[in-house]
Amino acid sequence: MIEIAAGLALCLLALSLAAAVVRGLSTASAFVYGASALLCLVLAIVGIWMLVTQAAEAEMRIPVGLPWLGAHLRLDALSAVFLTLLGVGGAAASIYAIGYGQHEHEPHRVLPFYPGFLGAMTLVLLAADAFTFLLSWEIMSLLSWALVLTNHRADETRSAGYLYLVMAGFGTMVLLLAFGLMAGAEGGYDFAAMREVERSPLLAALVLALMMVGAGSKAGLLPLHVWLPAAHPAAPSHVSALMSGVMTKVALYGFIRVVFDLLGPVEWWMSVPVIVTGAMTAVMGILFANVDSDSKRVLAYSTIENIGVIFVALGLALAFRSNGMEALAALALMAGLIHAMNHMLFKSLLFMAAGAVLNATGRRDLDGLGGLIHRMPKTAVLALIGVTAIAALPPLNGFVSEWLLFQAVLQSPKLSQPGLQFLVPAAGGLLALAAALAAACFVRFYGVIFLGRPRTDAAREAVETDRWSLTAMGGLAGLCIMAGVLPGGLIDLVAPATEMLLAARLPAQANNDWFTLVPVAEVRSSYSGFLVLLFIAISGGASAWLVHRFASRKLRRAPAWDCGFPNADPVTQYGAGSFAQPIRRVMALMLDANETVVMPPPGDMTPARHTIRTKDLAWSRIYVPLIAAINTAATRLNALQFLTIRRYLSLVFGALILLLTGLAIWN
Repeated sequence: MIEIAAGLALCLLALSLAAAVVRGLSTASAFVYGASALLCLVLAIVGIWMLVTQAAEAEMRIPVGLPWLGAHLRLDALSAVFLTLLGVGGAAASIYAIGYGQHEHEPHRVLPFYPGFLGAMTLVLLAADAFTFLLSWEIMSLLSWALVLTNHRADETRSAGYLYLVMAGFGTMVLLLAFGLMAGAEGGYDFAAMREVERSPLLAALVLALMMVGAGSKAGLLPLHVWLPAAHPAAPSHVSALMSGVMTKVALYGFIRVVFDLLGPVEWWMSVPVIVTGAMTAVMGILFANVDSDSKRVLAYSTIENIGVIFVALGLALAFRSNGMEALAALALMAGLIHAMNHMLFKSLLFMAAGAVLNATGRRDLDGLGGLIHRMPKTAVLALIGVTAIAALPPLNGFVSEWLLFQAVLQSPKLSQPGLQFLVPAAGGLLALAAALAAACFVRFYGVIFLGRPRTDAAREAVETDRWSLTAMGGLAGLCIMAGVLPGGLIDLVAPATEMLLAARLPAQANNDWFTLVPVAEVRSSYSGFLVLLFIAISGGASAWLVHRFASRKLRRAPAWDCGFPNADPVTQYGAGSFAQPIRRVMALMLDANETVVMPPPGDMTPARHTIRTKDLAWSRIYVPLIAAINTAATRLNALQFLTIRRYLSLVFGALILLLTGLAIWN
């Protein structure tokens, strides 16, 4: 199967070259996106087949790359899980793009890069040596950067592209250093050789920290997340769905591959920064999602929150594994992997819904929308499934993975370290806060966009999106329901990955009565999404029957309660700022929020002004001073361009001495 997966990756890369040739044809978009969807579906089938049959790991070597190394590719259970995620997400985005591409003004700026982006991500998942991994990673970054710059004439797009490129380059350099430390002085860049190296706890901690920075910068981990809310809204919506739903998971794959596979067991204290950073990322991400007024930026900030949730699960798995509790480590890791797959489903669905609204109205600002449930009823229903899933409400899939994570959190008293016994419940409390804020965020998101009355002519005149887009969103919505109602099959599908990494797996779940989840045999808690759905259907149906049976049959229409303000102007209804105000004021310190009210004195006809400003503390406290310091240093170092030849030679000689000294110390 490794040959098939590698061939599909190369076909996607070749499709990029073909797209550059046929981009001028009228059918170019349908051809490129249709072929991408087909190839991604086959990728998903390869991943699922590998997991279902629990086939043996397969490797192959291609004679390209470093002369003495070549390119090593490997397909195992972990890469199969993420290959499935990539295949499903890529196929859905490509089907959506067949319709969405009809609205693209400059399709030639998307088509040559889109399939190559998918192919590069596939090669990252298959790479079995550091050179192939980093080369594929960099190609993935560059192609996604080109896709972000599709609307390059907008100033904000160019700024987002520049910021993304800088952060991507920084992350790759950090990953290069991490792999160099794991390879050691012998230079064993093959992953198989890295697994055999014994490392000191200090070196292992350094590699872990570098992976948090390198992979975390691509995933959106705090405080390396600043590029994500800028780049995701700038890209076309199907690309945003891929970047948020799939590319961030490829970054998670890199972290899991190194920390759980190549690095080997780590000390318990190394899990602390992973848990703490993940919990803070979750809370801060969803806080900014609650106060932002751009629909796609809200979804981007929500991605940051979900990445934080997954990192908490990964940190908890490290803590349990270091204490010899492999079964509980498998539970925590399973929660992280399942949440990664669930997030791909509902976040891709929501980005597609936001793209459909953008095509129909030309607007991303929440307060410029409203009432679209009447103009776009099918999109509204599908978006409702997405927001219910992302808010972690049963019986949809978002609840399942977060429920599994909380089951792992509840086992923290079994940890032998008092610090972890205190830290893990505290992180669980932050996750509970994030879950509550997520529910508030998406009540606001859905209510302001689809409910109420239209606030602008664009919303009032919107029309339903095309059938290709609806098909893709419908498929993702159906998978959200299936993964929530019948989660046992998904857990059993992913179980080989936890067994490969931890030599432990959850008990088989698919054959439990009433499709009930019992994650660990010793734990008494259980959950059945099927029974919850059955209860909702019976209770809802019975309530509707009782109302229609015993209530008056006379149809009565009356205006909605106007709260004492009979003005019918849509601007009087609750808007995005209205929903956000309580949270913004309570969390003003964390959001660096500032409200300014200018009220003119009596007799002054100047309009009153209410100005709201929020700042990302990471940007204002870390990046702004860092940029200023870099600019200052660059200005001063500019003098190096005007040295004499003697001074240049002295600098070269000094650099050579330093490098040789470092090499001697390393050896």
